[in-house]
Amino acid sequence: MPYNVIDIGGADRAPRSPQAPRVLIYSHDTFGLGHIRRCRAIANSLVASYSHISVIIVSGSSMISSFQFGDGVDYVRVPGVEKQDDGGYAPHHLNLDLGDTLRLRADLIRQTVLSFDPDVVIVDKEPVGLRGELLSSLEILRRRGARIVLGLRDVLDEPGKVLEEWRHSGALDALGSIYDDIFVYGLESVYQPLQGLPDQHLFADKIRYTGYLKRAVPSPMPPTRHPKITKGPFILVTPGGGGDGMGLTDWVISAYESDPTIELPALIVFGPFMSREKRKDFAERIARIPKLESLGFEPRLELLMNRAHCVVAMGGYNTFCEILSFDKPALIVPRVRPRREQSIRAERADNLKLATMLHDPLQDGQGTRDPAIMAAALHALPKRMPPSQAFVPSLLDGLPAINRALADDLSMPIRGRALAQNSAAVS
Repeated sequence: MPYNVIDIGGADRAPRSPQAPRVLIYSHDTFGLGHIRRCRAIANSLVASYSHISVIIVSGSSMISSFQFGDGVDYVRVPGVEKQDDGGYAPHHLNLDLGDTLRLRADLIRQTVLSFDPDVVIVDKEPVGLRGELLSSLEILRRRGARIVLGLRDVLDEPGKVLEEWRHSGALDALGSIYDDIFVYGLESVYQPLQGLPDQHLFADKIRYTGYLKRAVPSPMPPTRHPKITKGPFILVTPGGGGDGMGLTDWVISAYESDPTIELPALIVFGPFMSREKRKDFAERIARIPKLESLGFEPRLELLMNRAHCVVAMGGYNTFCEILSFDKPALIVPRVRPRREQSIRAERADNLKLATMLHDPLQDGQGTRDPAIMAAALHALPKRMPPSQAFVPSLLDGLPAINRALADDLSMPIRGRALAQNSAAVS
């Protein structure tokens, strides 16, 4: 299957119109790259299908400026907030307390909503925003008649934990009273993230399973230089943002240290959030192993994913979508804290023969990471079948399904509320 699709447009820009439909995408982005990468994929797909529209992403990601966006897409960055080891939150950069930071974020989001006046709003994962910061904006959007969509990844967490968090935050009430649609970016046959929540009759008919979000090879301009190891078959090792990927990285390096007969070389991409000290330590060890090379951060990871023979990853949603999109044999070593999301996804992927799961014994204190176990998995990885051989129907239909679902709101050259106002004025 060819993967030479380019996801960034620009050559044939549609004429600008102040009355064309507008989309706002909210992403709270407390840690890592997952949320912003998912929102970016949706935004770029929307403007590729409806080139006359405008999309603004509201995000707390400190890395958002590192990514390319299609014509018609821009972003507003609100102050960042990061999740602590104890599950609480703290400002990422500002010398403010959390309450003041959240009030500032809420004010900036509300002002963006008032000024941009979107016709469609897609809220990523958090129904009321981080600590409820989105509620006042959602009330404005309902009064103005915007279509409000909740977008969920395939797995959130264990059902009991989702219920506990959402009941406490008020998100459960929002499912029935605020949202017009709930898009699940996965398949019902793989996992049902809202199963087990109470009052299903209030929102069950709003749920639409779209399929996973297929990723494309981004434009290689400007020219990108990658390590020499990528000129032949290699294993791509990606711990996502890297902040919680030290264990996986260490385990892979130790496997190559203990077993020089591993056939394929590996490129390890640390990620932007891995600590400087850990990155330095890993780089020194990698320099002593001929079959290993490393990169700090690659915002267009799809380029490397497309070139790799197979992949070792932690199993976050976006990496899983890329593994499926580029049809790569994959070894997934999921984390289990602070959420079991990656573990649930990896177990389902293993059961469906979409990928192989390897349990990390240190994640739940059951033992130590044996380099020989990882080495055996790396020996076997190039021989396993790619995900396409599992023959799961409609697996990667997510982006076209979202575009079709929003066609009534976005396909017209003039936004629906402008048409209604013009009709009222004429009559």
